[in-house]
Amino acid sequence: MIVDVANVMGSRPDGWWRDRKSAATRLLTAFGQVIGMETTGPDGGRLRIARVVAVLEGAARGAAARGVVGVTDASGFMTSAVRADPIDRPSVELVEAERDGDAAIVAVTDQLISSLALSPEITHRVDAVLVVTADRGLRRRLPPAAIVAGPEWLNRLIDR
Repeated sequence: MIVDVANVMGSRPDGWWRDRKSAATRLLTAFGQVIGMETTGPDGGRLRIARVVAVLEGAARGAAARGVVGVTDASGFMTSAVRADPIDRPSVELVEAERDGDAAIVAVTDQLISSLALSPEITHRVDAVLVVTADRGLRRRLPPAAIVAGPEWLNRLIDR
């Protein structure tokens, strides 16, 4: 699952605009609870969330939470992962967009779909890459293999 953090953050009028970095940190912390979760997907089918990649942009850049790894820009996606949480458990992966968050989400989605198709070390079946955003322009730019959910779908999962 790839998350447009700005879009999810903006989906609730909870004061996020006063301190975007803190609001993003709260979301990153909440995203950790869905890794490994089995739930109903946006299309009504069952899915298991194996990974969460959160994309930050603008004033939210620099947000950090326990259990978040891989603070890089989209061009260096996951090349300099440093574990923020010493506990050996799945972590939220973070990408900080240098300029355009939408372009970073498209690049990460393309890269993830390509790596799943080509990676011999994948030991479990992965059926889809899910992108969480309500941005219609971004949705049109995503590769056809991506499926999309709106922020409300994710908000329900994290009890927000």
